[in-house]
Amino acid sequence: MTARSARKTAVPPTKTPGPRAEAKPEKTAERVRKAPPLDAGDRARLLAGEHHDPHGLLGAHPVRGGVAIRVLRPYAREVTVLAKGRRTTLHDDGDGFFSCLLPLLRKVPEYELRVRYDGDEIAVHDPYRFLPSLGDLDLHLIGEGRHEELWKALGARPMTHQGVAGTRFTVWAPNARGVRVSGDFNYWDGTGLPMRSLGATGVWELFVPGIGEGALYKFDIARPDGSHTLRTDPMARRTECPPDTASVVTDSYHEWGDAQWMASRGARPHHEAPLSVYEVHLPSWRPGLTYRQLAEQLPAYVSDLGFTHVEFMAVAEHPFSGSWGYQVTGFYAPTARMGTPDDFKYLVDSLHRAGIGVLMDWVPAHFPRDDWALAEFDGRPLYEHEDPRRSAHPDWGTLEFDYGRKEVRNFLVANAVYWCEEFHLDGLRVDAVASMLYLDYSRENGEWLPNEFGGRENLDAVAFLQEMNATVYRRCPGVITFAEESTAWDGVTRATDQTGPGGFGGLGFGMKWNMGWMHDSLGYVSKEPVHRKYHHNEMTFSMVYAYSENYILPISHDEVVHGKQALVSKMPGDWWQQRANHRAYLGFMWSHPGKQLLFMGQEFAQGAEWSAEHGPDWWLLDPSYGAAADHRGVRDLVRDLNTVYGRTPALWERDTAPEGFQWVVGDAAEDNVFAYLRFDAEGSPLLAVCNFSPVVRNDFRLGVPDTVAAWAEVLNTDAARYGGSDVVCPDPVKTESVPSHGRPASVRMTLPPLATVWLRPA
Repeated sequence: MTARSARKTAVPPTKTPGPRAEAKPEKTAERVRKAPPLDAGDRARLLAGEHHDPHGLLGAHPVRGGVAIRVLRPYAREVTVLAKGRRTTLHDDGDGFFSCLLPLLRKVPEYELRVRYDGDEIAVHDPYRFLPSLGDLDLHLIGEGRHEELWKALGARPMTHQGVAGTRFTVWAPNARGVRVSGDFNYWDGTGLPMRSLGATGVWELFVPGIGEGALYKFDIARPDGSHTLRTDPMARRTECPPDTASVVTDSYHEWGDAQWMASRGARPHHEAPLSVYEVHLPSWRPGLTYRQLAEQLPAYVSDLGFTHVEFMAVAEHPFSGSWGYQVTGFYAPTARMGTPDDFKYLVDSLHRAGIGVLMDWVPAHFPRDDWALAEFDGRPLYEHEDPRRSAHPDWGTLEFDYGRKEVRNFLVANAVYWCEEFHLDGLRVDAVASMLYLDYSRENGEWLPNEFGGRENLDAVAFLQEMNATVYRRCPGVITFAEESTAWDGVTRATDQTGPGGFGGLGFGMKWNMGWMHDSLGYVSKEPVHRKYHHNEMTFSMVYAYSENYILPISHDEVVHGKQALVSKMPGDWWQQRANHRAYLGFMWSHPGKQLLFMGQEFAQGAEWSAEHGPDWWLLDPSYGAAADHRGVRDLVRDLNTVYGRTPALWERDTAPEGFQWVVGDAAEDNVFAYLRFDAEGSPLLAVCNFSPVVRNDFRLGVPDTVAAWAEVLNTDAARYGGSDVVCPDPVKTESVPSHGRPASVRMTLPPLATVWLRPA
């Protein structure tokens, strides 16, 4: 969906902030001769917005006989200049040009302009009397594609320059004939504010005095063919609320209160620490809430349930709400739908102060084709690859980034750093990594080009992901990156300096979503129990590759929409059996090697698919609803799962080490039973037993270590308080000297129906 490119404004150019006209006494205005005429070609190029050096023609310049001042002020009735207390009326040269020659001056004086529009005179500083506000080091780093704080160099930044307050506008548009600043401060007519080119870097710059926070703007770009396009700022740190699309000049005033969190978050490696994630779609978690209102409710809810982290679905600005944030146009701006960037910082800060980490989905795989955003930004392919076979994303009708172009790679790497540094995020979940890695992703033969070695790997994307991960980990201690990667690409979570069997260095991610585990395990539990014995290996196969990467187990938003059904609705049987299956599955998930991620609504067994318009069905928890106890019971289980999980290092300390897991029984297909041991770094075990059959199994013998005298039940998903049948074991189960399952000792247990039980040494 494309929003309108600009809007009318009630702020006339006569209201542009500037020095007061009555600031000091002036001598009587006098008329003098006009400055030497402009070359006809320069004049035409300025009016067409195609001049690369407007500062060389506009403003004040020493000439023979004095100092020439030339101003381009469309719609002005009269322009005068105040210099050294003398007020001089400029000659009207037509087409908005005004000029004069101040005689007997050898150098350019300090001066201000007085501009009259239909009787209303304003005082302004001349933008064309200022030196470039972007330093040589910034330009060098931009040219090298190595500016790791790119957001501080490009975009719109309020600042004081040469003693004057205003806003510096900078944009990368190397193919443009010219660029002008257009905004609500000039009726969206950029004729009077052409930008200057800063050389081979392709950066254009203009410092505009008197423009401050809240001003709306875009860039008016003259394409190579002479046509014009009005574009939002790729580096805008704030935008209008969709469907409006203008960029907004902004500054930050938030004072962080999370110093303790930031100092301690990297104290322990994430793969050796408890990590359970609550995935949230912010606009629909509680529809209508702002960032600040969410900050009053979300931290308390997540803390109560014991999750260690939240993960926000894509937050960067996007025009179409139906994309859920995954078709981004404002990569540096949190969506304005719920507030300002400082409001978003307040939400993150509140979660940190509640002891909750914040992850965010990040979308560098593609961008939409809206003609006011990144697509052919300056008239030619710029952010996208110039070859349509490399630029068009076949699945989503979007464009793919040109990862081989150093400036584009810099734009994305700096963007990852920006979210982590400016918004204190604790991690980024990188969306659709597989579509970046393969040149033939969703393409048929003849629709893609092989790489230089004849392969299907996108070498540019590999290099980009390696640079992004290495840069983020170097600059942002304690941050972790996650890959949503659905193939068997080797070394997703391997260090970038380590080469794998395929010859590629590792991609450098901290963790990878285990899409295989998700697909296989959901396939198993969706079957009727009588048929599960034929799919038993779908639950055990994940352990074949469990230590090939650092994994997180995701039950994400993608699994509960578009006809896939909510988690509880995937389960077979009547309502009691569905909930029992749901609870047993969560117990299996929390005890399986890897971290956990659960999407909102699934923590209380919502039966309907997620709706981005309505959000979770919170009414199911209302005590006035007859079945509320059923849903509250599942939520109580999730709370207890997180509580026991956090207190039990065996469930997380050796997630990525084979020594942390042992099968007790993995082949009981006829019984639909799985049993395994988890071990912490000291060797202390936890026994997990899953019975995915709807019958009670009495005297079920399981081999256990003979070093443990008795086992105490610490969690049972069949407990009555969760809505189960309450087949529980209140007393410790004693170890017997009876060999079983290859072990010298064993226990006899009663297994509750459709349930998972956790036991640890009594």
